[in-house]
Amino acid sequence: MPALDYVSIIRSVYGDRRALLFGAFASAGVAAISALEAEAPILLVVAAAILAVGVIRFVNMQSFWRAAIGDDDAEAAEHWENRALIGGGLVAFTHGLWCLVAILVVRDPFAELAACTLTIASTVGMVARNFGLDRLLTIQIVSLSVPLWIAMVLRADFYHQLLAIMLVVLLISFRKLAGDVRALLLSAVHGRVEVSRLAAEFDIAITTLEHGLCMLDETDTITLANDQAVRIFTHLNIGRLGGQSFADILEAMKEDGRISPPALNRLQDIIRHHGSGKVLLSIEGGPDFEVTVSSGQQRTVLLFEDITERVLAEERISFVARHDALTGLPNRSYFGSLALDVLRARADMDQPSILMIVDIDEFKHVNDSFGHVVGDELLRQAAGRLRAALPADAVLARLGGDEFIVLCATESAEADDGGLADRALAAFDTPFMLNGLALPVRVSIGVVLSPASQDDLEELMTKADLALYAAKAEGKGRSQIFHAQMDIDYHYRQRLKADLREAVADGGLGLAFQPLVDIATRKVVSCEALARWTHPEFGPIPPAVFIPLAEEMGLISDITAWVVENAVRECRSWASPVGVGVNVSARDFRGVDLPAVIGKALEQTGLAPDRLEIEVTETAVIEERDLAESVLRALAERGIAIALDDFGTGYSSLSYLSALPFTKLKIDRSFVADIADSPKALRLLSNVARLGRDLDLVVVAEGVETEAQLNLMLSDTNIQQVQGYFFSRPLPARDVAELIERFNGRAAANRRLEKRLHG
Repeated sequence: MPALDYVSIIRSVYGDRRALLFGAFASAGVAAISALEAEAPILLVVAAAILAVGVIRFVNMQSFWRAAIGDDDAEAAEHWENRALIGGGLVAFTHGLWCLVAILVVRDPFAELAACTLTIASTVGMVARNFGLDRLLTIQIVSLSVPLWIAMVLRADFYHQLLAIMLVVLLISFRKLAGDVRALLLSAVHGRVEVSRLAAEFDIAITTLEHGLCMLDETDTITLANDQAVRIFTHLNIGRLGGQSFADILEAMKEDGRISPPALNRLQDIIRHHGSGKVLLSIEGGPDFEVTVSSGQQRTVLLFEDITERVLAEERISFVARHDALTGLPNRSYFGSLALDVLRARADMDQPSILMIVDIDEFKHVNDSFGHVVGDELLRQAAGRLRAALPADAVLARLGGDEFIVLCATESAEADDGGLADRALAAFDTPFMLNGLALPVRVSIGVVLSPASQDDLEELMTKADLALYAAKAEGKGRSQIFHAQMDIDYHYRQRLKADLREAVADGGLGLAFQPLVDIATRKVVSCEALARWTHPEFGPIPPAVFIPLAEEMGLISDITAWVVENAVRECRSWASPVGVGVNVSARDFRGVDLPAVIGKALEQTGLAPDRLEIEVTETAVIEERDLAESVLRALAERGIAIALDDFGTGYSSLSYLSALPFTKLKIDRSFVADIADSPKALRLLSNVARLGRDLDLVVVAEGVETEAQLNLMLSDTNIQQVQGYFFSRPLPARDVAELIERFNGRAAANRRLEKRLHG
């Protein structure tokens, strides 16, 4: 219960002091008269007790009013409530005791009637005075009714007992009545307080509302306007609002001329038809307002919300959504919208156009070497250089990553032979200053020339992409204009990709094997397994074509797993100890569980691990150094040989030769090609071979094509094995098995002959 209500109820309990004192005198007087009539002195004692309690309560009430407790002093009110409980309980108990004595002790009809009449009358007074305090009323009813009920029950006659039952019902009804009166009173008090509170809060809300608010009556006259609304209309040179017709105010706003007439007309229509809606009012050179109109019960409410900051925020959000955060250029999505507008306008004016895609060469290397902060700064500076190099009407955007796109509509575009691209290339001639470093940067550009009649942006971008791909394939740092053959080549590549995926899935690949021959014994010691693909329409597809496609498509690891399985199976059919070598790429270290694949193949075929050799290039080792080391060591621990393939063509870092578990060094064919004509080339080959032997590696020379090369290796180098067309091209499995038998059988026969000649 709120403190204010609580204190008010306590005051009502202590309210009528004189009535309480008169009641005490009346009850005591009637008790004394009963004593005289019944000649019962005990009733005089009861009369004295009633009078004494009444006087004490009167004194207590006097003390309460002298205390003058505060309106919300709940703690003090609780103290006086406890005193009222004691006093009220004593008053009720003395009246109940009076009835008990009259009925059980005196047993005089007049005395009984007087006691019961005065007691019931006092009960009504208690209910009327103390209904606000449930505890006090309960104590009084119990203190009064229990002695009276006991007296009637102990009289032991039917009517007194029936009266006792009725008395209980009567007292319960008194208590219920008091509760209903109390609830009604508190509800009324709370309702009055709530109405006052709501009125005050509504006034505060209207006054402190940050938006302007106007209320119109059924004639559209302003009946209410808060301070914010007054300030808004003052800004529009409109003075007093109260009592003014809003239609007249709208006319004044139209005459002011700083708000769009269509917006004012829409607002006027909504108000005139007592409708609801929202209207944006933008004041020229001032704020923007959103006016919300609500109508009902012949009243119209206008809410003027200043949305200037929201409009600015939406403009900022729109800019961010349409532009690249790093360079400030339009992003891919916004470029599409701008480009379509340019293409349509160009078509109307019969103008050709140029579309260019600009790609920063080796951008990933910049990020990896210098960090993303430097990479981001490079993109920002590159955007600035392109913007400065291009015509003012060119649309420049960032496609994403390290790619930019340019669309330029110009009268000379159709005749342009790459001049615009040359300007863009020239913008990158000067090195970029990045983090204190002068970094040379080149770009590749794909260009497509479009006649006025062509407005398919996606098609133009596809053609520019093809031209960019061609520019990068030719060595980067240059531009390439799209021509029809690029489209043919593109569709050819797409066809190859689709058919390669099908071939890998359906087992459409084949294997060829090229032998490695011991230079001294001329025996085949192992064969390198090479994947081959014969297209059903285009015929044999070179590995240099389909292997990069497989890597691009993520199929290379599937091919590697297939090669391992089939190469191991073929090797199992060859005479021991001829082994087989399988190439793995950098992608295989992540794309497939090599130890598991190889282990499964060896287990299924029963091939000894030392007959299998894994060939890995320098580039693969460098790209996946940690993972490659882990995988290669796991394979080496199983007894599988590890060969470093194409040595001398990659990074040629010597540190990993000893760090990784290599058993063989395969020297690239570029070291072999000129040894017959160049002593310097022969010395270089000899030194590389000596390095391998010093590291306890088996040294293999690749690309041996002539007997002269072979003889020089025998006489001047430490090379142990050779591989090349001099002995055999890559052969199908059936043919290589015959070659192994022929070579190794002949070598054995030669050894037997030599033994007989020298034996």
